[in-house]
Amino acid sequence: MLLSYSYRLYPNATQRDDLERILAIHRGLYNDALTERRLAWEKQRKSISYVDQANQLKAIRQFDEDAAWVNFSSVQQTLRRLDKAFQAFYRRIKAGEKPGYPRYKGHRRFNSVCYVCNDGLRLSGSRLYIQRVGTVRMFQHRPLPEAAKIKMVIIKRDSCDNWYAIFQVELPDVEPLTTPLDAIGIDMGLLSFIALSNGEEVDNPRWFREGEERLARLQRIRSRCKRGSNRYAELTRLIRRHHKRIANRRKDFHHKLSRALVNQFPLLFVEDLNIKRLSRSHVAKSMADAGWSQFLFFLDYKAANAGGQRIKVDARDTSQYCPKCGCSVEKSLAIRVHRCQSCGYVAPRDVAAAQVILKRGLARTEPGRKELQADVSLAWSPEAPLF
Repeated sequence: MLLSYSYRLYPNATQRDDLERILAIHRGLYNDALTERRLAWEKQRKSISYVDQANQLKAIRQFDEDAAWVNFSSVQQTLRRLDKAFQAFYRRIKAGEKPGYPRYKGHRRFNSVCYVCNDGLRLSGSRLYIQRVGTVRMFQHRPLPEAAKIKMVIIKRDSCDNWYAIFQVELPDVEPLTTPLDAIGIDMGLLSFIALSNGEEVDNPRWFREGEERLARLQRIRSRCKRGSNRYAELTRLIRRHHKRIANRRKDFHHKLSRALVNQFPLLFVEDLNIKRLSRSHVAKSMADAGWSQFLFFLDYKAANAGGQRIKVDARDTSQYCPKCGCSVEKSLAIRVHRCQSCGYVAPRDVAAAQVILKRGLARTEPGRKELQADVSLAWSPEAPLF
């Protein structure tokens, strides 16, 4: 199992300049390698591979002082990064998708450098030694697992010019839990963030909507400033910091909620949604504000790390059936309460959909558990709220 552990770095002024220089050198090498590939194809119809460009590095480092100054294996990783971009480009062409040719990286579009473990980096307690930079103070808010094997370290600059060290570690695979697992059905929504089959609903915080007014005010002020002035740069920094704060609050909410769910229910049933298509609809802003993809990603790796699993079920008409008797109960989006005319079952619309999801998931994974499928509303009754 591969996991990433991110730690904040606190470089001094000199170390910041060195880190910025390293990024600039790697960005220049990336753009030059992209130019070489593009011209080779335009002039000679020749495809250049990663191996072809990596074999030139030693000769380049003999006359290029900047290329010789940075760590050798990190430059190789930058060339691999470009090669992955081209491989993805070829894959999209074969699949008939929009190709998206690899683009040149500007100052704000190249923010990370990869280092192979024990080559140019050395971890010592709460300090991280980086070649050509020195020993940088690092806030290690949680220790790396004892069984972790560090495979790679990424030095990254975020939009607010903060620096992070991301340790990609390999851990032993967790054995799946074999005992009967507690299960829950989850219905994703925008009015409430999620509704659970046990009747509980978690409110949608709407972080972006909450900060939208301040963001618009900052953007209006900046629009009246001269581009390139100190005032323009300061307002740009404030806008970036505002976006970063919204993203951090959303991520914190997703982490805590996904952890609470996994701790209580190792087996999670969720609709198989086409989030990419939904994010292009009339609810695009609300979809982006909710951050469904990030939340489901957190659920995936947390459940796998705990020996559980997140299972996708068919999303069609989950709100159009009664979870109690299975009869069809058609209702528009405006109707927020499920009322079954056949059995008289009444529940919030999203909770009823979550119960249908649970029934479908149980029917798919454990067909023999008839007693749970017969009355989903009584399947789970936690004493305390989940979140």
